[in-house]
Parts: sequence; structure tokens; C-alpha cells
Amino acid sequence: MILYFLSKILPLLILPLGLSIILLILYKFFKSKKLLYLALFLLLFFSNGITSGILWKYLETPWKRLSPTEVQKADAIVVLSGGGIHQISRGSKLYEWNDPDRYFAGLSLYTHKKSNNLIFTGGFNPLENNLIFEGNFYMKEAIQSGVPKENIYVTQPVKNTIEEVYEINKLLKNKINIREPKVLLVTSAFHMSRASNIFKKNGTKVIEFPVDFKSKDISFRFFINPLNWIPNSSELTFSSIAIREIIGRIIYN
Repeated sequence: MILYFLSKILPLLILPLGLSIILLILYKFFKSKKLLYLALFLLLFFSNGITSGILWKYLETPWKRLSPTEVQKADAIVVLSGGGIHQISRGSKLYEWNDPDRYFAGLSLYTHKKSNNLIFTGGFNPLENNLIFEGNFYMKEAIQSGVPKENIYVTQPVKNTIEEVYEINKLLKNKINIREPKVLLVTSAFHMSRASNIFKKNGTKVIEFPVDFKSKDISFRFFINPLNWIPNSSELTFSSIAIREIIGRIIYN
């Protein structure tokens, strides 16, 4: 729990907002205008569409959206957690999607007969232990969509990508009895490079099936659009997510 908490808190200190707050606190003590100007620069630079657009284009390169008919068959379809779910209200047993792209891509691959084994990971946030595991929610939805229960697998609870890879490999080898697995990996495009590399380093062959693309077309029209130059909170959020993923790649490597 402590390690998980630190892994979520510490990166916030070096993201644009957290770093700007630290600089403003330092300014109060040292009265150096350089600290004030640097804090302002960070907020302005990372809260415009140009910066966030370039960061997301970098993260989602070289991936492209594929049709299920364009990929080969595999031993299993693996859908990583991360789309997220939330309760409609506190204490309610009803849940809604945050982002269902990963789930529907996995379901589409299954209906196109790319594998008989559909694996969801049991993603959870230990700080929100009132939620069901994401994989269990996906399994329930898949069964209602007509996928036989015996063809669906959910890993043990996992908190991050490394745990996902470990539990998936254990499930493939011990429960499905595949010693040298090849998987169709479904995750968001910005997360694909990191996830795919971890699978390969652990001896699993991967066919990438990225979804949930968010990057824009970086063209001349993109740069001359005045709205992309105006700072706003949503672009700051996008930049922060991108920087966090870059930090994750560095640490995992």
C-alpha cells in the first residue's frame, strides 16, 4: 500500500502543476523572481494544445488504429485494465464506464475469432477498495454480450503494468497450459510501447492492437489554429498524463 501510494504521489511533484506549486512556495521564502517566472512558464507551456498535442503524438507513434481483420490469430486476447469504472453513487451496486475502448476492442477481436481465450486483468486501486475489480466488471459485461464464461479469464488483483504481465503469464502457463504464448495485446495507444516491451522482456510474443487514440494531426493547420495556443486546464491535464507515461517508460526500462 505504501509503495503504491508513493508511486502515485511522487510523480505529481515533478508534473507541471506540482512543480509550479513547489516553485511558488520557494518564491515565498527566497523572493527570487526567477522562481516566479519559471512557475508561470511551466503552467503556460504545458497548458496549451501545441505542447500537449506534440507530447501525445510522440507517445502514440508508431501505432495506428487497426481493424480486427488486419491482425493474426493468437493464443489469447489480453485486455489490460485502465479504462476505469465508477459507481453511480456511493453505496450503489451500479457501475458505469469511464472509457470502454479497451473492452470493446477485446470483444471485437473475440467475435472475429482471433482467439478463444479472452483475458481481462483484475485492475484495482487500493485507495478505492469499494470498487469491484475492473476485470470482473468486464467479464460480467462480456458474458451478457454472449461470450461463454469458460472462455473468459480474469487475473488476480493487479495495481500496475508489471503486475499485469506477471499475472497474465502465470495464467497462460498454469491455467490455459500455453508454454510459449503469443497474445493479442489490447491497451491504449499511448501505453502500448511500455506494455508491449514488458511482455516481450518476459518471453511473451505480442501482436499489438492499440486503441483509445487521442493525438491530433500535427500539420500546418494545427499550428495556426489560435485555440491550440490558448492555455486551458484540459490541455494541462493531457500534458501531465503524457509526462507521467514518459516517466513510467524511463523507470520501467
